[in-house]
Amino acid sequence: MAERFRPDLRWSDATPKATWLDRRRLLAGAGAAAGLALARPAAAAIVASPSRWSTDEARNSLADVTGYNNFYEFGTAKEDPAANAFRLTTDPWAVVIEGLVERPGTYDLADLLRGRPLEERIYRLRCVEAWSMVIPWIGFELAGLLARVGVRPGAKYVAFTTLYRPEEMVGQQWGILAWPYVEGLRLDEAMHPLTILATGLCGEPLPNQNGAPLRLVVPWKYGFKSIKSIVRIALTATEPPATWNRTQPGEYGFYANVNPAVDHPRWSQATERRIGGGILAPRVPTLAFNGYGEHVAGLYAGMDLARFY
Repeated sequence: MAERFRPDLRWSDATPKATWLDRRRLLAGAGAAAGLALARPAAAAIVASPSRWSTDEARNSLADVTGYNNFYEFGTAKEDPAANAFRLTTDPWAVVIEGLVERPGTYDLADLLRGRPLEERIYRLRCVEAWSMVIPWIGFELAGLLARVGVRPGAKYVAFTTLYRPEEMVGQQWGILAWPYVEGLRLDEAMHPLTILATGLCGEPLPNQNGAPLRLVVPWKYGFKSIKSIVRIALTATEPPATWNRTQPGEYGFYANVNPAVDHPRWSQATERRIGGGILAPRVPTLAFNGYGEHVAGLYAGMDLARFY
C-alpha cells in the first residue's frame, strides 16, 4: 500500500462531510437496482452543486452509463467492465503526484478531496467509435489540484497513469495493450475549467467500471483521453506517451479532439449514435470539439487540426 502523505503536504480546508466518498456505508439495494458492478459495496449519494458548464441535453440513464463502456482493463466487450470490475479494490486509494511540482508526494484520496467543493457537470461524451452519451459527472476542476501542488516553471504537460493490478483487472492479464494505461494533456488543456477529475456520476460515487475512484474527464476530446482509475499524475516538460497513440499512431493522435471533418481511417466521424436512443434512432451530427468549441478552440489557434488529430 502506498505511504500516506507527509505532514508538510496537508491542505487546511476541509470538504463538507456530506461530500465525502464514504465507501464503507451501504445503500440498501442500490447496487442491483442501478446496474453497478456485482458485489461492489454501494456508497452514500454525493452532494454536489450545479455548474454553469453543464449542457441541458437529455441525460443518459445510470444503466446506460454503467452498462455500456470501454475499460479494457476489464475486457474488450462493452458489457465486460460491468461484469468484471467488482474485483477492483478502491479503498484505500492513493495518487502519486510528481515531476515539476512544488509539493510532490503520495496523497490519499481523502486528502485530494479536501478543500475541493464538488460540482455536477453534465457533459457530452463522444467516443472515438462514433457513439455518444450525456453524463452527469460529479467532480472538481483539475486546475485546482494543480494549483495546490504548485506547477513549477518548465512544466508543459500533465501525464496520467492508470492502476496496474492484473490480479483484479483481468484484462491486464492479456496483451491487448501495453499496461499500465497512460495518457496526457498539454498544461493549458489540463488547466482549462472544463477539465475535471470525476469522483462520481448520476449522484453516486464513481462505479468501478467507470473508473473508480478517480478519473479524468475532458469533454471536447474523444473518450479514450479521459483516463480512468488514476494512480499517478506527473508534470513534465516533454509530451508524455499516450497508450492508443503509441499503440496505433496512424489511427489515434495525441490530441484526440473531436473533429467531424477528420475521419478515423476505418469509419466516418461526421455523425454519432446516441446510446439509449434505440436501434432505430437516427444518427446525429457530430459537433466540432464535441460542441465545446467556443470555449476551447482558441487553445489550438494556428494548428492544423487535420494533422494534429
